[in-house]
Amino acid sequence: MAEQKKLSIIAFSGDFDKLTAVFTLATGAAAVGYEVNIFFTFWGLDAIKKKQGRAFIGSNWLTKTFGFMMGGLKTAPTSRFNFFGAGPKIFRRLMRKNNVATLEELVEAAKALGINLYACEMAMHVLGIKKEDFIPEVKDVLGVATFLQLSEGGRTLFI
Repeated sequence: MAEQKKLSIIAFSGDFDKLTAVFTLATGAAAVGYEVNIFFTFWGLDAIKKKQGRAFIGSNWLTKTFGFMMGGLKTAPTSRFNFFGAGPKIFRRLMRKNNVATLEELVEAAKALGINLYACEMAMHVLGIKKEDFIPEVKDVLGVATFLQLSEGGRTLFI
């Protein structure tokens, strides 16, 4: 019996275009039978926040400020040509016009495909975020060593 193919992605960025790449690769791989693991760290954690929009989540004034700046998928900026927040709106319109799944649709597809979503324990401590702040599909909170064990035997991408 052939070993199952595996793709693990480290989602470091909270940028709209980079998160779109993360979820496009993840859903494409899952659709053709890969085991897919996504490890969200630092700004990437924004993609799995339960509360969308700007919210003061965190344990002190500094982490609450970071929590406010991390507004979730709907406020994720593009990495280039953000045009004061218009960049993601332009991309969403172009995606719909060209029958390409939007970032939000890709996230829903990832959930439906059973992609394993993990949050980085260390980044959560730094940013003052708790597991309860994430969508219920987040499978677990992991340290780097555990994520490396899960990733073993497959390909790993850093986005």
